Formats: sequence, structure tokens, C-alpha cells
Amino acid sequence: MLFEETLALVARIRERYAIEPIAVQPRLSLTGQADLYDEALWTRNPDLCCKLRKLEPQGAFLQHYDAWISGIRRDQTKARSLVPVVTWDDQFELVKVSPFARWTEEMVWRYVRARDLPYNELHDRQFPSVGCTPCTRSIRPGEGLHAGRWAGSEKIECGLHVSLVSLGSAL
Repeated sequence: MLFEETLALVARIRERYAIEPIAVQPRLSLTGQADLYDEALWTRNPDLCCKLRKLEPQGAFLQHYDAWISGIRRDQTKARSLVPVVTWDDQFELVKVSPFARWTEEMVWRYVRARDLPYNELHDRQFPSVGCTPCTRSIRPGEGLHAGRWAGSEKIECGLHVSLVSLGSAL
């Protein structure tokens, strides 16, 4: 359930760097998911939806690797404020590297602009965090960088970074 702007970014990356990004797909199509769990599962049970559409596919994909790289940063949410640069990921049972953990939003944008890097056009429209279309909105003035994700619910993570949420809630 990616935004068209996200798919356009993948195409720009493919063209600019002459690489083929690997698309990790959920086991169920949206129709198959609706057949099993009814329509719009994300509105009733966003945790299950994220499990089916993100966690399970990511877990299956990562089984072939010894480490994975995440773009999360400490300044994004309170739960991420202590994210280590390198750690053991208990959930996927491999090393997790977060090379931008110590970077700020400003540092990221300075780097992107200095190198004319491709980025998701939604960032220009107040989407500092981009996820699935039904669970992501632009942020309003004064809101945190992650406020547009699962707005109106208690959900703060899709589950890929679940160990960080536990760490953050212990603060």
C-alpha cells in the first residue's frame, strides 16, 4: 500500500544508480487479506496489518542475511532516542545497523541537498515519515516528525523496530 510518490522514488533510484531494488512482498494480496480479515484491517487491527504486510515479509527476506541496515534516527521519536548504531536484533536474529542514529533531521537534509540525492516528494508536503497510504498523513505545525503515522491511535511503530519501543518505554 505504498504511495505513488514512493514508487516513483524507487524508479528514480533504479535509473540514477543502475540498480534493481528488491521488492519485499507480503504473502497475501490486499484482496486475500480482505478475504481473511475483512476490508481495511488497518483501521481495526493495525498491528496485525503491519505484521502481515511488513514484519512477516521482512523476516522472511532477512533470513538470508547476517545483518540489516535501518534508516531510523534518535531524533524521530522518544522510543528511538537511545537507538544504538549497531545492535543485535532479537526479533530477526541478526545484526542491525542504524548508521544515521546520531544524525538529526537537519543533518539528513543538508546531506541530501549537498549531493542532490533522490528523495520521496512527500517530504516536501509535510510527510517527514512515510509509510502505507491508509496509515500515513502529513504533519501539522508543531507536531513531531512521526505524528503523521497511525494518527489518532496509540500505535507508534510498525513492529520492525519493536525492541526500540520496549527500550524507549523503559525510559
